[in-house]
Amino acid sequence: MKLKLNIVKYRWLCLCISAILLLPGICSMIYSMITYDTHSPIKVGIDYTGGTTVQYSVKEAITNERLSSVRNGLEADGIENPALQIINVNAAASDDLRAILAVRTKFIDEKSDDLNKITTVVSSVFKAPELVQVTSVGPTLGAELFKNSLIALSLALIGIVAYLTFRFQFDYALAAILGLVHDTLFVLGVFSILGLVYGVQVDALFVTALLTVIGFSVHDTIVVFDRVRENLKYYSKKMSFGEIMNSSINQTLARSINTSLTTLITLAALYFFGGVTTKDFVLAMILGIFIGTYSSIFFCSTLVDIWEDGKNSTKPFAA
Repeated sequence: MKLKLNIVKYRWLCLCISAILLLPGICSMIYSMITYDTHSPIKVGIDYTGGTTVQYSVKEAITNERLSSVRNGLEADGIENPALQIINVNAAASDDLRAILAVRTKFIDEKSDDLNKITTVVSSVFKAPELVQVTSVGPTLGAELFKNSLIALSLALIGIVAYLTFRFQFDYALAAILGLVHDTLFVLGVFSILGLVYGVQVDALFVTALLTVIGFSVHDTIVVFDRVRENLKYYSKKMSFGEIMNSSINQTLARSINTSLTTLITLAALYFFGGVTTKDFVLAMILGIFIGTYSSIFFCSTLVDIWEDGKNSTKPFAA
């Protein structure tokens, strides 16, 4: 069989590429944990911290000067620590909706006049802004949702680890688990960077995307490992483990790429033509599908090959 890819030959290069993909995000998460008040590695939304987000549609360009005017006006009216975010909807339009201005602040209850204050300030800077949405989450509910999200992630990981340990031998299971960590760190790292640079916040939908990414990553890795296990039954005496690994990867390569590509095309359509409220969710899915396909071919398989080489090198020579 003619090999399309020789992963074993360039296994250390594959690990270096993984390090390059992960290190910026890890550094960003460490920096975020130091600087954010919540000490979280990514910028979390009101779903987890509690608070109110008010969104206004505007027909004018949102400039830095106008943002400063809105922020100064809100602080002067007693709105504590307002966070402003721009959601570009149709930057090319002149008379129709151009963008959405989101104002995030502390939790606003029904008896408070803070919502009217925010509307008054925004109206003083923009002509006829339209109130689109008001989303409020209490601090207690936010903390409960955060705890439940962590429980959901933990249970999913425990279930996957148990299944992989039962289905495969230890080195395969360990490589797949490290692949999960690899993919999760990449997605978290990208969103951590986006949070620092563009103020992107994650919500409960992000956890859903993360769980889906974990499932896809394991699914793709299992397909490759199943082929390795089958080939070992028939070619273990004729070929080295590295040759079997390379053959197995190439046998499943077209299937992995085709599956991921069709999924990415669908997600790209959702990202560019879907609603603004799901863009971050779809982006997390796109990143996860991409890195999951990469890790199953170039990362997890490489780890298993290195593990097998280490075991073979420690075996005593026959007399």
